[in-house]
Amino acid sequence: MQAEIKGTNMPLLEMILDPGESVISSHGELSWMSVNMQLSQTTSVGGQKGLMGGLKRAVGGGGVFVTKYEAQGGQGMVAFGAKLPGRIFPVTIGAGQGYLVHRHGWVCGTDGIVPTVGLQQTFRGGIYGGDGFILQRLEGEGQAWIELSGEITTYELAAGQTMLVHPGHVGLFEDRVSFTVQRLKGIRNMAFGDDGFHLVALTGPGNIWLQSMPISVLAHALDPYINKDDHPAAAAGVGGVLGGMIGKNL
Repeated sequence: MQAEIKGTNMPLLEMILDPGESVISSHGELSWMSVNMQLSQTTSVGGQKGLMGGLKRAVGGGGVFVTKYEAQGGQGMVAFGAKLPGRIFPVTIGAGQGYLVHRHGWVCGTDGIVPTVGLQQTFRGGIYGGDGFILQRLEGEGQAWIELSGEITTYELAAGQTMLVHPGHVGLFEDRVSFTVQRLKGIRNMAFGDDGFHLVALTGPGNIWLQSMPISVLAHALDPYINKDDHPAAAAGVGGVLGGMIGKNL
């Protein structure tokens, strides 16, 4: 199996698979592929079988089924494009190790990767978007590819060291990093509503990856320019682009 990340601001992950090799991904991640790639949907990944594993993935922000891409009769190619400007990069997962990633961050993985339930918490504040704070857990054994948006900053937290992060900027972190969602009272406006202002407390030891441009923050920044009576053409254009981005991410 050969994996190549092409491009810069809008990267593409191209996978070259030998006959019989396969990768799995969430439904809808595919950009293009060669004609000899066989697609199938399954609830069995990483040795876990049955509907229960699929239901756990759904609770964690993914889908009940994952899509399996397998090369038939020769080398095959499958490609996954970024949804927003940012980066795609691999992480290696070993036995007894795992990562938590934001809902749309997992691109694909080798057969031994198991996506499962992480966390789902709803906020009423508009800046977070309708999905609230949703994490998927990646465990098992193998390699997974992650997509984060904007500029990516990595921190290695020492034992007991805590970083407070806006929920939308949480991209990826090792599962040995503990986390809690904290509500900060006294900060209330149109963006946060009656639900207050929430931050995620990430406490080490472990590595965390933070993203500078989550789609919820992008949508909030563009909101003043959408559906304005004095700029109907511009609003329609921005609204169409943003609608396409959000639609692909749902």
